[in-house]
Formats: sequence, structure tokens, C-alpha cells
Amino acid sequence: MQKKMALITGASRGIGAAIAEAFASRDYDLTMTCVKSEEAITELAAYLSIRYSISAQTFLGDLSSFEKANELFSGLDDLDILVNNAGISYSGLLQDMEPADWDRVIGTNLNAAFYCSKLAIPMMLQKKAGKIINISSVWGEKGASMEVAYSASKGGLNAFTKALAKELAPSNIQVNAIACGLIDTDMNRIYSREEISDIIEEIPQGRIGRPEEVAELVCSLCDGHEYLTGQIITLDGGWI
Repeated sequence: MQKKMALITGASRGIGAAIAEAFASRDYDLTMTCVKSEEAITELAAYLSIRYSISAQTFLGDLSSFEKANELFSGLDDLDILVNNAGISYSGLLQDMEPADWDRVIGTNLNAAFYCSKLAIPMMLQKKAGKIINISSVWGEKGASMEVAYSASKGGLNAFTKALAKELAPSNIQVNAIACGLIDTDMNRIYSREEISDIIEEIPQGRIGRPEEVAELVCSLCDGHEYLTGQIITLDGGWI
């Protein structure tokens, strides 16, 4: 029996790597992407293949380029799950931000989700089934000072999620997003220990989240739940 296939972007570390392992443990074959961490993602693919007896292929490329996204999908002939996880941040005043930096954030966090979804949908339509999960942020709803581009990209991703869910619901394809709070990833290591401690004091749960918790929620959303679509599900320990 052919295994189901999950595609996870930005899978070399952090949340993406945790999502990849969660799907592998559920007997999914994987396609995992990253931009430049070739050694890390190759090692992860080998580890998951051996531990869980699944197929794990990798793709190295910047999916903010439609040409690269096309190249990725040219190697796929079947897909059940798409997780648009790849994301980057930018911290600084908007007035000091270069247009190239703005384009890079929007390209990685929003355009890549469009490209991958556009190319994934035909395969899902063929089987009238599929899940698209977008990894968003609480700042997509609330906005964060010094992170205007990041907030705008995640706000756009939330609207993208809601609209695409309505478009695909008649075809039994569900689209949801997870708005993450403070998760223990490299992206949040721009904060000092004191800053992290201050944030933790604001979180009712009293701690930061773990990548594995995001991964478990992603897999849960992909397990049935055909009537659950167009939702932005906040995972932040009660912070926002």
C-alpha cells in the first residue's frame, strides 16, 4: 500500500524538522525543503528514513522564486499534505528597512506559500482530498513593533488561509493555519535571556512553546477534521 506524502517547507531545523519527524512517525513519506542547510536536511532525511522506514527526499532551493517552486513540484507526482512552514524574520525600524529586505520577507513568508499551494492544488483536486497547513504567527493578527514586514507577511498568510479554504472546501481540501506564539527556535534567538524571561512572565502557561507541540497540532489537523477549515488556530500558551 502506497504511503501518504507530506511536503514540508523549511524543514532543516526547528518547527519544520519537528513536523517532518511527526509525519514520519505516522508512516508518511516526506519531501522536505530548505534554502541552504544542505548538510542538516540531508542528515535529517537519512535519520527519518532509517528510524521510521519511510522515504524522505530533499530539495534545496529558495521557494520565493516560482521557478524554484516549479522545479520542486516537477519531482512530485502525488501529494496529500502541504505544510507551508518556511519563514524568516526581520527586526528593525521600518524607516531603516531596505526594499530588498522587505521583498525577501514577503517572498519567503507569503509568496512561497502561494507558489507551493498553487502547484499542490491540482494533485489534491485529482483525489478530492488534501490538507494545506500554513505556519503563521500571533503577530499576523496583533502586529509587532520593529517587525512590520514579518507581521504584514503573516497577516497576509492568515487572509490567504481563510480565502483559499472557502475556494477549496467544495473539493474536500481543508486549509488552516497555526498562529504560533513564542516557540523555542533559532528565529527567536535574536532575543536576549532577559527579554525571553520578560516575555515568559507575560505567558499564562509560564514557558515558551516547543517545536514538537506545533508539530503535534499540525498532524492533528491532518487527521480527519474535514469540517474544520479556514481557521487560524493560536498556539501561544494563552499569551495573546
